[in-house]
Amino acid sequence: MAEQLRNPRGTRDYYGQEQQLRKFVRQTLETVFEQYGYEEAETPVLNYYETLAQKYAGGAEILKEVYRLSDQGERQLALRYDLTIPFARLVGANPQLSPFYRRYEIGKVFRDGPVKAGRLREFTQCDVDMVGVKSILAEAELMAMAVDLFQRLDLEVVINYNHRQLLENILKEAGIQADCYSEVILSLDKLDKIGQTAVAEELNQKGFTYPVIESIFARLNQVALDNRVEITGSEELQELQSYLKSLGIEENTLFNPALARGLDIYTGTVFEVFLKNSSITSSIASGGRYDRIIDNFLGDETDYPAVGMSFGLDVIFQALLEQGAAGQTNIDVFIIPLDTGVEALKLAQALREKQVRVLVEMKERKLKRSLDYANKNLIPYVIVLGSQEVETGSISLKNMLTGADTTLFIQELTSNPPAFLKLEGVKPLKRC
Repeated sequence: MAEQLRNPRGTRDYYGQEQQLRKFVRQTLETVFEQYGYEEAETPVLNYYETLAQKYAGGAEILKEVYRLSDQGERQLALRYDLTIPFARLVGANPQLSPFYRRYEIGKVFRDGPVKAGRLREFTQCDVDMVGVKSILAEAELMAMAVDLFQRLDLEVVINYNHRQLLENILKEAGIQADCYSEVILSLDKLDKIGQTAVAEELNQKGFTYPVIESIFARLNQVALDNRVEITGSEELQELQSYLKSLGIEENTLFNPALARGLDIYTGTVFEVFLKNSSITSSIASGGRYDRIIDNFLGDETDYPAVGMSFGLDVIFQALLEQGAAGQTNIDVFIIPLDTGVEALKLAQALREKQVRVLVEMKERKLKRSLDYANKNLIPYVIVLGSQEVETGSISLKNMLTGADTTLFIQELTSNPPAFLKLEGVKPLKRC
């Protein structure tokens, strides 16, 4: 039986306070996305494999992690590995969207890759993308939105950014041929994960000599130390830096000339968001500009400039847990009846009509155990409803955090509940 109850590796269940914390993160993301003018869309988890596998999608490296299957008609299908390719397909299938379309999507994606803290094989991505905008203002706004969002989540972050053209210029100066850029960038993308020595060995195994590899690293280090993007002539990066300064978020960002973003789809600015305290070393959000993917999908000459950003709900959730977030409750008031079951249900219904979230105790247990349940589940207010309360029409509303009692008439409570009862949207508590 134990074997039957196990989840597949890289998947897990969420419930209780943890699920409430995830719900808080999701609602925060949705609120911010919509405040920045993105509308929600939903695309299928199931895709044709050829859609995900074409050369203008994620590239050969990501295809190693794709979950493949076939239907009864022997059509080759796959579970999506991100939300960018489905977005590109959506725009391509609906050309009326392309002049200026901003969408967000929150959904499950699947990758058969390594499992570690904050990185599962079934996970939830939260993407914002826009199509139809060439201006670097789009990247600046996305980065400003990310700073705004993580401030609301009480997470201190730094956004590393770079430009693919700058990186390719550095490779060109080192003598790398254009048709080898993707191979080199794929290795450079691992610098933060495995270090310079390991990346150098990997590049050497791909056929690049150590003098050439050293010249790449030397050039990257020079640009990083000088912090002068004009060295390699990237005017768009200089423009972006001026916008970041004007928006007042320059201190939340870091120019990183080694940042690669390994996927082949990126054509311009790339960025990754990291926790300042490094409690989780992998990025918790990332994105960039991909101006060619949609028109390459369609094989036409139409221009589809696009830029987007992906936020990992699971890794953000993990980050909040690591800094002590204890989640939320989905209950405002817990009613404990003392031989007053029907009256308790009537009181609960009256409060629910006023948008108060109410749970009625239905287990026959001692009062202390019911109060312990309320504490354990972070329920903020409790009403003990006995026959005396029913007869007098007066109840005591107990604040479980402070221990204070507020006496109210039931009619007053149900006709005009105090504003503090409706706790929906409060931030998650912190563990002591």
